[in-house]
Amino acid sequence: MININENYLKLKSSYLFADIARRVEKFQKNNPDREIIKLGIGDVTLPLPLACVRAMHEAVDEMAISDTFKGYGPEQGYAFLRQAIAGSDYQSRGADIDPDEIFISDGAKCDTGNIQEVFHIGIKVAVPDPVYPVYVDTNVMAGRTGSFEKGRYQGLVYLESTKDNGFIPSLPDSPVDLIYLCYPNNPTGATITREELARWVDYARKNKALILFDAAYEAFIRDPELPRTIYEIEGATEVAIEFRSFSKTAGFTGTRCAFTVVPKNCRAYDSQGTEVSVHGLWNRRHSTKFNGVSYPVQKAALAVYSEQGQKQVRANIDYYLTNARIIRERMGKLGFECTGGVNSPYIWINGKKDSWSFFDDLLNKAGIVCTPGDGFGLCGKGYIRISAFNSVENVEKAMERIEKAL
Repeated sequence: MININENYLKLKSSYLFADIARRVEKFQKNNPDREIIKLGIGDVTLPLPLACVRAMHEAVDEMAISDTFKGYGPEQGYAFLRQAIAGSDYQSRGADIDPDEIFISDGAKCDTGNIQEVFHIGIKVAVPDPVYPVYVDTNVMAGRTGSFEKGRYQGLVYLESTKDNGFIPSLPDSPVDLIYLCYPNNPTGATITREELARWVDYARKNKALILFDAAYEAFIRDPELPRTIYEIEGATEVAIEFRSFSKTAGFTGTRCAFTVVPKNCRAYDSQGTEVSVHGLWNRRHSTKFNGVSYPVQKAALAVYSEQGQKQVRANIDYYLTNARIIRERMGKLGFECTGGVNSPYIWINGKKDSWSFFDDLLNKAGIVCTPGDGFGLCGKGYIRISAFNSVENVEKAMERIEKAL
């Protein structure tokens, strides 16, 4: 008899965005003539930067010639891309990261979900609340939690991020082993200062813990005082793994390319307390279960670091930040408290009512799709997230509809 992994049965009945899709589908079916503006999921709308498109075309042409054809590439990524990332994203900021500490992948979502495989089933895991659901669900699937009761999984430590603490959670009251942090934050749009991030690094070093730092939205940071990588903090290479993505940075949501940084001196421990290289473990896992990102896509990602690529990427991000500013200002004028939307593409809005009720109001009265905060955890109750990923025209239209509806 074939048995299942019963940890999957602990998962809530459906994924947040599947719930949203069902409600939107029902609305469209009942209102076929109504236009819907989607400001819910974080999918980009602008096309790939021209520099990336040209690079991809050139790479595809190479694949048509015997002398330049590429077959299987290195699972960790081509050296040309790893070197560009190390130099531009880290060494230029004083972060001591080498190219061979960078692993190219097809998405930060995949890596943040898969990284937990290299750690013991019995570790104590801390997640922020509100939380990107992948952090939680993958640990549920692995068997690190109990059942889902009263809005939370038993066995996880929830780091409450609220208005009172500026959406920067306090350090855990009791020791934890694995800590998920995300800044600029999804979903709240909050950012973290060097001093605040240093406290987490110090905690991890003192408690022999490890930080999984999701920096997928770092390219939206415009404040020069904010850290762009956790490795700007002294000692972070010993206790932190960082995840980045080209999806929001350069519009690669449909092209798929990201990377994870695992420093060679990043430490974990075996059952005898002996230090083990996390870099080596991840390299083994990555080589075994992943076959690499395609050559044309990696060449396109390399173009992000060209002079033209940098200009085009910045222009695209500035476009989305303009949308974020419009949303934040207009919702603020309606009397709603907003977080994010400055160094982040997300605006976290206190709806002053049940999240799903506010979601339904915006959908049914204005034809606007947002994301209910309830789907991100107990601390998301009463909030909604609005995404800046759309056209300026649609954002302006959406705000006009919301103003009329509310």
